Amino acid sequence: MGKAAVVRAFGEIRAALAVLNAEVDGAGSVPFSVADPLAGLADGCLEILAGAREVEAGIAGLKAKAAVGYMESAAAVAGPDVPVRAQEIAVAAEIGCVLALGPRAASSFLVTSHAVTATLPRTLEALQAGAISWSHAVVMADETACLDPDGAAALEAHFLDPDAPDPARGCPVGGLPAHRFKAKARTWRERHQAGSIEKRHAKGVAERRVEFRPDQDGMAWLSAYLPADQALAGWNRLTAAARGMQGPDEPRSMPQLRADTFADAILTNGTTNDAETRGSSIFTEGAGAARGRGQSPIRAQVLVTVPVFSLMGQTDEPAMLDGYGPIPPSMARALVASGAGSFYRVLVDPRDGAPLEIARTSYRVTKAMRAWLRLRDGKCPFPGCSNNSLDNDADHILAWANGGTTGISNLGQPCPKHHKLRHTTAWKPTPATKNEPPGWTSPTGRHYTSEHQDWEPPRWPDRKWPDRTWPDGKWPGSIDLVRHGASPWEDALERFLRAHA
Repeated sequence: MGKAAVVRAFGEIRAALAVLNAEVDGAGSVPFSVADPLAGLADGCLEILAGAREVEAGIAGLKAKAAVGYMESAAAVAGPDVPVRAQEIAVAAEIGCVLALGPRAASSFLVTSHAVTATLPRTLEALQAGAISWSHAVVMADETACLDPDGAAALEAHFLDPDAPDPARGCPVGGLPAHRFKAKARTWRERHQAGSIEKRHAKGVAERRVEFRPDQDGMAWLSAYLPADQALAGWNRLTAAARGMQGPDEPRSMPQLRADTFADAILTNGTTNDAETRGSSIFTEGAGAARGRGQSPIRAQVLVTVPVFSLMGQTDEPAMLDGYGPIPPSMARALVASGAGSFYRVLVDPRDGAPLEIARTSYRVTKAMRAWLRLRDGKCPFPGCSNNSLDNDADHILAWANGGTTGISNLGQPCPKHHKLRHTTAWKPTPATKNEPPGWTSPTGRHYTSEHQDWEPPRWPDRKWPDRTWPDGKWPGSIDLVRHGASPWEDALERFLRAHA
């Protein structure tokens, strides 16, 4: 045991690496496939990548435990006379030298390692089992840092415990890129974190700003910290303008067109001192279109999903801004109120919050059907893609020419890049359902589950409801929405929102 065991274990790891390297080089003692060596080698390389990913995760868990073990042991050896801050700096310096990390990176690694090993047992277990990567563990530590122990345990259970009361749906956390897991974890935290999202949003609004950061090669970054509805509407407007400029004679890429449009807007007539452009709704006319000075033919749309009781101010449940995540109810009410003539009534299952129906008046792919796709998918359904749904295409999974129908269960909304990938390579979408986007099958036959929305039951106002029904099975004064030809809820909501806008 002791050092000898450590040396022997790492020797065995190095020997295993030599074997795997030989297999990748095609120099193994037995080919992956005798019938088709090249195809066998391709499949074998993918197997090695998958195995290496699991081993890397286990090694990351080992590093975290070793770092915390060193930190605690070094503190005990140093004794109580050494100042706490000095001891922390000394430990971070030692860890940094061993792992070739800078001071900040070493301190961050130690903080995350301590959180994972001391307060996030499910995360450590998943890391050691190779189910998640170190990047996922960092996200979990970051998103639980502001939660109490019960909240952190609940977030862990939601994403890592399949037997939890309301586990995450769709692709497992370990199958998501870390940035996609961060988006889902942030959404869950915003919904469940103690304290009003309105107060936290007000603090963020007070810190809004524009920043300039020089970069190399004569370039620089200009960024703005804005309310989410403004930032997303601005991004969508840039995207729509860039899409409109694309063509056979346009050599610039989408990122270049967005950058050029942005520069033109802030350096020319896009800047004004008119009082009309002040406030928090510069980009939020209708469903997010720009208003105030100079109407533009480009509409910067956003899609917002808001619970009806939150919309009416009866609860403080966050709304969901497509392409961003949870937003304060006040922001959602402002967005809907400014475009109340064009919002859709969406009925959801009170048990889990999944959509049940959306109003539509046409058999073909109407705006209502596209809105349903956005509600169902939230983004491009290709694994790891974050492309906002407003920039995506409605696509038949089973082609119309092959008997496919124009129904939600036979539609996907891939982004232009992955739409092209689907039709030019062997990547193919798998069947979808009304509430689940399609998965994907790769050219090698591997199946990848898509990322699903984390629907949740709507919150009810804190009030006493009648404990009995009336003879006709309806509340007094209610209207049967199924048999009623119009939509009195929408009419009432529009009147309410315009009165309180």
